[in-house]
Amino acid sequence: MMKALAVLMLVAALVDVAAGQSIADQYLNAHNQARQEVGAGIPNLGWNDQLTAFATNWANDRATNARCALSHSGGPYGENIYWSSGSSSPEDAVKLWVEEKRYYNYDSNSCQSGKVCGHYTQVVWRNTQLVGCGSAKCPGGGTFVVCSYYPPGNYNGQRPWLQSDSLTSTPVQGSREEA
Repeated sequence: MMKALAVLMLVAALVDVAAGQSIADQYLNAHNQARQEVGAGIPNLGWNDQLTAFATNWANDRATNARCALSHSGGPYGENIYWSSGSSSPEDAVKLWVEEKRYYNYDSNSCQSGKVCGHYTQVVWRNTQLVGCGSAKCPGGGTFVVCSYYPPGNYNGQRPWLQSDSLTSTPVQGSREEA
């Protein structure tokens, strides 16, 4: 009986790890798809466990101490946050940020008047190399998502990518990086 229980616990732990990797891959793939849409000169992001821990800690803090109020951590990384009133997938969060693309004007390097596009520009920021995301369930229902980026993007006066990046044709493959 003890062996069966031990095997069951091991299987449950492995399933939990596999589910975590699957979620990480969903975030990573959604980010890299958006980056590839800009152009192949934008390198794919790698996944980073240290960024994931930071993002997860902030999501848990918001869920526990602030009832999932949308606020940034003020940490050392680039950051996108997302809240949904129901359950949501990693793709849902990234898709919402990427939809801001329609408000970004590359020539003027600005957002359309009265619109937000900084979440999108962080997703596609050329010099950003790593991402890690975490989420927490909100007390009244819903999901709070945080993605942390290194190095951060959205520097005033700088464009998220070079014009020549959108003209090349071979994407760089993303990877998982252990912290």
